[in-house]
Amino acid sequence: MSAPDAETGDREAEFRAFFERHYAELARLAHLLTGETDAADDLAADAMLALWRRWDRVRAAEHPAAYARGVVANLVRTRIRGAVRERRRIAAFWDRRPEHVEGPDVPAVVDVRTALCALPFRKRACVVLRHAFDLSERDTALVLGVSVGTVKSQTARGMKELQRLLGDRAATELAARRP
Repeated sequence: MSAPDAETGDREAEFRAFFERHYAELARLAHLLTGETDAADDLAADAMLALWRRWDRVRAAEHPAAYARGVVANLVRTRIRGAVRERRRIAAFWDRRPEHVEGPDVPAVVDVRTALCALPFRKRACVVLRHAFDLSERDTALVLGVSVGTVKSQTARGMKELQRLLGDRAATELAARRP
């Protein structure tokens, strides 16, 4: 095997090991950020494809797993923005109809996933990364590309909103799961 072939083999083996170590975590992150199981798997796969394409940059990064989480967060953000645009187009279409619904259809029970999906992306990402993934404020800031202060404020505001949506006991239990 020539030197370039050996280097390519090492690169592929290194990526394969990274994939095996982090794919499930990235899919879980995408699931918690989107609330959609099928979309989470697709987003994690898309993230891995993007990481492979930039593997030299990823493996040279100080924190490759944080880099990967950032890629997932960006893909989720793009997906959410697209969904919001689509909902606005649909709402604009249906708003032209003469009949309107008097009251909203409020579900009887609000679970954590539904409550998380109600949070704006940055708050949701901060809460999920801090409480579900046990990342430090610094690591969360690194993943999202924001300051530590932004992580602190967005996490606090997100938890306050979850407390309002879920009730004090449920939000406290969610926060208590962090070691």
